[in-house]
Amino acid sequence: MIKKIILFSLLILGLILIYLKFLSPTLSPKIENKLDQITTKVEDIKETIAPQPTKILPSGLPDKYLIKAAFVQQAPEKNWDQPWQDACEEAAMLIVDYFYKNISSVSPQENRDAILKMIEFEDKQSFSIDLSIDQMSLVSEKYLGYSTKIIDNPSVDDIKQYLTKNIPVVITANGKILYQENKHFNSGGPYYHSLTILGYDDNKNQFIVHDVGTQFGAYFKYSYDLLMESIHDFPKSGHKEDINSGAKRVLVLLK
Repeated sequence: MIKKIILFSLLILGLILIYLKFLSPTLSPKIENKLDQITTKVEDIKETIAPQPTKILPSGLPDKYLIKAAFVQQAPEKNWDQPWQDACEEAAMLIVDYFYKNISSVSPQENRDAILKMIEFEDKQSFSIDLSIDQMSLVSEKYLGYSTKIIDNPSVDDIKQYLTKNIPVVITANGKILYQENKHFNSGGPYYHSLTILGYDDNKNQFIVHDVGTQFGAYFKYSYDLLMESIHDFPKSGHKEDINSGAKRVLVLLK
């Protein structure tokens, strides 16, 4: 009975959201972002109350999968001055590190200190503020202590294969492309960004990620096509504005 009441309430809320989003006049970005957050919450509640059964596809993979991991923000104290403006690579790697160490949550202070210690190591390597996939691989090996693998020209199925083995996938990407589905970024999204893929849902054709670049980035969902389009390593020109010339590569940290 309680489940029926909750589901009915969700239905009513869903109808209100549909009206606000599609039938009302143009909404401000802030209101639209809030509606997107509420819609995501409703979907999560529905999945919790009456989860869709997982199916095994002909490929041998389940139709959906999710790794639960601590969320790490690149600007944990909401200070976007340097080095936090460009700390997405460090935050993305730390998500994997915490997952492997069974750390389920971190405080903003722990988050901050861990990023600063990693940057201190990178400074000793004479790295710039933007790390390439190769440099992230070195940090993962020499600082965090993992073996790594770089996958060139990955497919959706390549990424799903690692996720179903409980191996998160770290990507670098064109944030301007990500902005098409994530309006939480400022200034239309960064040219060069990093995040960690934790899961997928074939029923919605979406990857589930921890996007370290916003406070709303935990278990954020990007469509398969858009996320794959966004993937680019740091461009060889050294100018992040040339991001689309960067090779398509992703990084996995292995225990």
